[in-house]
Amino acid sequence: MNLIPVADHRVGNELVKTCSARDLHKFLAVGKTFAAWINDRIEQYGFRLGFDFEVYSEPGRNPVGGRPAKEYAITIDMAKELSMVERNEKGKQARQYFLECERRAKTAIDPIAVLGDATAMRGLLLTYTEKVISLEQTVAEQAPQVATLHRIAAADGSLCMRDAAKALQVRPVDLRRWLVAHGWIYQRPGHSGWLAYQDRIQQGVMCHKVTTVQREDGSDKIVEQARITPKGIARMGAELAKAAA
Repeated sequence: MNLIPVADHRVGNELVKTCSARDLHKFLAVGKTFAAWINDRIEQYGFRLGFDFEVYSEPGRNPVGGRPAKEYAITIDMAKELSMVERNEKGKQARQYFLECERRAKTAIDPIAVLGDATAMRGLLLTYTEKVISLEQTVAEQAPQVATLHRIAAADGSLCMRDAAKALQVRPVDLRRWLVAHGWIYQRPGHSGWLAYQDRIQQGVMCHKVTTVQREDGSDKIVEQARITPKGIARMGAELAKAAA
C-alpha cells in the first residue's frame, strides 16, 4: 500500500519521515487550490516551520511553467492531523495509511542485527541519549508552566477568552480559533457573541456568565458570555503543550 509516498526529509535539525503536502492535497481531493489550502491549514492549526514542516522548491514540478512551485515536506504527525480535519472518507483513509506507515517503521529495525553491529548499536544509543536529553530539557523548561496550570486548575472563578489567552501566553485570536476548531465554542446565527457547547459545560471546562446591563433608554439587556473555567484552562494548557512538544 503506497497511497502517498513517504520519504526521509530534514525538518529543523532532524531527519524524519515526511510526505509531500501537495501529494496529500491531491489524494484528499480538496475543493480549493493547493496554496490556499496549505496556507489556511497552517494558520488555522498553528503548524510551525522547522518543526511540523519544511518549505523547498523542486525544479520542473510547476505544471504551468515559470519558477519552481513552493513545496512542503510535512511530518507524518502533521499529515495525520490534516487528514483528520477533512472529516471525510478520503481523510480517514489517509490517516489510517499514515498510522500503518508509522507501525511498519517501528517494526523495521531487527534487534538481533543491531546487537551484532557495533556501529548500528552506537548510533541507536546516541539517538536515544539525545532524545532523553531533549526530553529532560523540555520537562525543565515546562516545569514553571505546569506548576502555573496546576495552580489555575485549583483556583476558583472563570476567565474570559482574553484573560485566558493571557494566562496561556497565546494571542486571543489564536485561542479563539483553537476553541472553535476543537468544538468548545460556537456563534448563534444573528448574534455576535460566543456560546459554549453544552457538552463542554457538562465537562466543567466552560461556563456561561449572565449579566444584566441597562440600556440608554433605561430598559434591561441580558448579556451572556462564554467563559473558561480553571479546569478548562488546565486542560487547554496541557493540550497546547502536547501539541508544541
